[in-house]
Amino acid sequence: MVDKTDITDIHNSLSNYPDPIPQTSMGFFMPKIYLSKFKRHFNIYIEDITMIKGLAITPPVLGRISIGKIVEKNGKRLPEKDDQFTITSQIQNKDGWVKHPLDEQLRAKAPNQNQKLRSIPVRMIFNDPELNLRAEYSLFDRQTGRLICSGNGETCQRLGQNGIEQHPCPSPDLCPLAQGGLCKPYGRLYVNLDESDEFGTFIFRTTGFNSIRTLAARLRYYHAASGDLLSCLPLQLTLRGKSTTQSYRTPIYYVDLTLRDGVNLSEAITSAKQIDEQSKAAGFYQEALDHVARQGYGNASFEVGGEEGLDIVEEFYNDESKAEQSQQNPDLTHVQDIQKGLQQSVQALN
Repeated sequence: MVDKTDITDIHNSLSNYPDPIPQTSMGFFMPKIYLSKFKRHFNIYIEDITMIKGLAITPPVLGRISIGKIVEKNGKRLPEKDDQFTITSQIQNKDGWVKHPLDEQLRAKAPNQNQKLRSIPVRMIFNDPELNLRAEYSLFDRQTGRLICSGNGETCQRLGQNGIEQHPCPSPDLCPLAQGGLCKPYGRLYVNLDESDEFGTFIFRTTGFNSIRTLAARLRYYHAASGDLLSCLPLQLTLRGKSTTQSYRTPIYYVDLTLRDGVNLSEAITSAKQIDEQSKAAGFYQEALDHVARQGYGNASFEVGGEEGLDIVEEFYNDESKAEQSQQNPDLTHVQDIQKGLQQSVQALN
């Protein structure tokens, strides 16, 4: 165990270092943590300090990114899809989630005339793709919002009479508990939007296969192509649309992760290497950051708490809304308007 005196000495020594200064390059920034001098102490610190068991330590969330909203219809709160991003705070009023100031700032820069937000510049905090994007098959109690079962298609952790139990996970299509759409993939992407809080994140939550599959692929591709420099790449969330037979050929929207406009892969990797070298020279320790995050995620059986679960059930697991949407006829005028709006913002796949 680390002696309290050692921890105090580390904190006192760290306080003598200058405040972090954002490193800008191509409009991109990196946080600075001056830990290299205390690498040995820091490793002991993160291994031996005991966190509250059962409490998942997830990235601090400053707000949310969504492509839909909750509306009231016939006295019921129902989810409604949208054709643009919305950035909100974590505060709600009678009209729903209060918009974050960044929403207006980014919307003013939107290239389309309607100022619809269809791309958002982001930075990944971690190099490991799985630390930025969390995704599992999830079964929630519709009344309490409590997570009952979470699995990866091979194994799952399920809340039973004797606590958390381990079971095989055959995926929702084959699981008897998941019939009727009770179990869905649930993904959370944590991204940084603002250099004023370099470890603060905005969370994009989704139960859509298209978004989860696309984001997982992009994160892994960029991670591999950059040589484990994912957190140094200038990226952006991009809204894409496509029509399917199941959607009655009306557009459905999903989220993609691309390089920022005007930046190709070679330029992005060159810039990432420069940022990485500058960060290491300043004492930034990315490996330790990823390690701490990995420990935090693993500190509990379930990452999602009951309060968050109620929001998730309301937003993604409303059967009445699903039935209502499946009965709607396609609005061709709306489709044409969406196509015009997406023409400038939807990019070709890199």
